[in-house]
Amino acid sequence: MKQAMALTTFEQLKAISDPLRAEMIMKLVETSYTGQQLAVLLETSRPKIHYHLKELEKNGLIEVIRTEEKNGIVQKFYRAAARGFFPSEDLLPYAEELSESTRQLYVQMTNKTKSAILTAPESSFAKAAGSTDPKDWDKVGSIWEISATEADFQEFIQGLFGLMEKLREKSEAAEYDSNGKLYHFSAYGFEIDTPSFDQVEMEEED
Repeated sequence: MKQAMALTTFEQLKAISDPLRAEMIMKLVETSYTGQQLAVLLETSRPKIHYHLKELEKNGLIEVIRTEEKNGIVQKFYRAAARGFFPSEDLLPYAEELSESTRQLYVQMTNKTKSAILTAPESSFAKAAGSTDPKDWDKVGSIWEISATEADFQEFIQGLFGLMEKLREKSEAAEYDSNGKLYHFSAYGFEIDTPSFDQVEMEEED
């Protein structure tokens, strides 16, 4: 599986814009499933799931990674072609479809985070922060609204992904460390029209 895959055709963009297909892709990022398993998981008819699987496979967004024979029937196991998808510059003229496909993927990523929160062990949230200093925290949950130039925002994204890459490198070594733990991260940043919070002046501590 690739880390990221560029969407280069209008057909790929349309294929991923459908809410059900976006949900299917996110499931197939997690692990491999057959059409039958996806139908049960998503509470959708098998014919409908198989139709959408064919569309996603035709556009190179998912692939068959193995087959198994059961009771004389060959079962195909599908997996997403990449962990993440991003549009190429060739798709910029299709603004409406581009917006909808990105929106649907963000919705599905948010649903995945919600599931991770609800199924996390009690210990994940049991410990109180006990301090206003982030260095003392064992978890983080924040929503920010910040005015910034586009250039500053892009610079921040580069810095954020740089930090994640450093942590990833450390985590590879932590696989052999009994103290290593598994953490879920979600990050979203996008332009909005109106603020969600009242604009207030924050008091600085002495």
